[in-house]
Amino acid sequence: MKPEGMTSPSPGHSPIPPLPYPARAPQPTPQPAPPRPRRRLLVGAVALVLVAACAVAALWWSRGGKNDPLAGRPRVTDTRAGLTYAVPEGWKHDAAKDKDLIDAFSSTMSRTSGAASSGGGTVLAGRAGQAVPRAELRRAAESAARSNAEFFYPDRPVTLEESHPTEVDGRPAHTAVLGIRNGQDGTARLEMTLVTVDGARTAFLLGVATDESDTQTTADIHAVVADATVN
Repeated sequence: MKPEGMTSPSPGHSPIPPLPYPARAPQPTPQPAPPRPRRRLLVGAVALVLVAACAVAALWWSRGGKNDPLAGRPRVTDTRAGLTYAVPEGWKHDAAKDKDLIDAFSSTMSRTSGAASSGGGTVLAGRAGQAVPRAELRRAAESAARSNAEFFYPDRPVTLEESHPTEVDGRPAHTAVLGIRNGQDGTARLEMTLVTVDGARTAFLLGVATDESDTQTTADIHAVVADATVN
C-alpha cells in the first residue's frame, strides 16, 4: 500500500592508587628454555591466531555484531545497479513489482506503519545515467535528491538538511538529505546516497520516509545504506 502524500513512480517520468607489591613468593625451579626453532614456531602460530582473530572481530564489528538488526535478513540483489541490500523486519520486497518500475529505478521495497499512521517508507535503487567522478558526487547527489523530491512531492517546499560524504562497502559515496513539507501531514524525509560502484558505473540508494518523525523508518533506511554491498 502506498503511503499517503507520496506519488508512485509511473512509466514516462524520470527523476557513526596502585596496590602494594605482594610478598615475594618462592620461585619455582627454572625450566630449560625450549629450542629456538620450536620457540619461533610457537611465536609464529600465536601471531597467526591473533591475525585471524582480529580479522573476524573486524568483520563482526563492521556488520554490527550480534546486535546487527539486519543479520539473517533477506537481501535484494540488484544486478543493474550493482548493489545488494537487506530487507529490514517490517519491510517487503516484491520482485514482480521491480519489473513495473520506471527506467530510473531497478528495485524497490517498502514499509507501512499502519492504517492509523501517515508514516511509511520506501527504498529504491538504480544506476545513474552516467558515471559520476568522485569530485562531483556531492553536486550530483544534491541535484538528484531535489529532482526526486519534485517527482514524488510536486511543488512542495524543500529544505537541504544534510549533505555529507560517506562510503558504501568501501566505495566513495555522498548522501544528501532533504526535508519536504508534506501539506498538513507534516514533513517527509528524502535521503539520496550516490555511490561509485566502479570506474564506469555510479549507482544510488534512495530512501523516503513519508513522516520525518517516524524514527524507525529513518533508522531502517540508515541501516540499509550502511549494510549495502557492491556486486
